[in-house]
Amino acid sequence: MKFTSQEEYGLRLLVRLGYAHKNGVGLTIPEISSKEQITEHNVAKTLRILRMSGFLESERGRTGGYTLTREPKEIIIGDVMNILGGKFFESTYCESHSPDLSICNHTPDCSIRSFWKIIQNSIDSVMNNLTLNDLMGTEKLFFEETNKKIVSKETF
Repeated sequence: MKFTSQEEYGLRLLVRLGYAHKNGVGLTIPEISSKEQITEHNVAKTLRILRMSGFLESERGRTGGYTLTREPKEIIIGDVMNILGGKFFESTYCESHSPDLSICNHTPDCSIRSFWKIIQNSIDSVMNNLTLNDLMGTEKLFFEETNKKIVSKETF
């Protein structure tokens, strides 16, 4: 399983803007591009998606730039990832590949579909319990705190 560049860029841009938010400033596309080493085109494209989805706002002008619309602790990573790339496994996946399930080679009682659902539920469990604020800490702290948070919610 791989995440797209857009998903990676989106998280990086949000973390960068989260730090700027804590300092009470906005960032421009050229500033973000330079700091993250992502082309201005890709920064602009990703910021537009995040703005249209309500995570960011932009202000034109000399003192303008992009800012978060909410506090980092209120931005759920699962929501961001769904906007940037969608779910790993959609429940409608099988219907889109087999219009007549009565003749599906894998039958409606499919263990493979159940496997993908378990994977998606696990991904959702992690991402829906993380916030942008969680991603703004150190790697060690993030791993320790997040691992505690996720392990305490596992239901296997």
